[in-house]
Amino acid sequence: MGELSIAAMERILKKAGAERVSKRAAEYLAEVLEDIAMDIAKEAITLAAHAKRKTVRVEDIKLAVKG
Repeated sequence: MGELSIAAMERILKKAGAERVSKRAAEYLAEVLEDIAMDIAKEAITLAAHAKRKTVRVEDIKLAVKG
């Protein structure tokens, strides 16, 4: 199991307008979002290292998202 909860994925889908959400749909959304988050995190770590820092800052995340 990944880092993101299935319940959180169900809440996101319902906030987006879904009336009902299958467990598999919530699980798959979690998988996809975890992959995206991992890519962003790796890029943010690279940016922090390039700035000669060990600490990832919010600006690193923002730059990574803009990619």
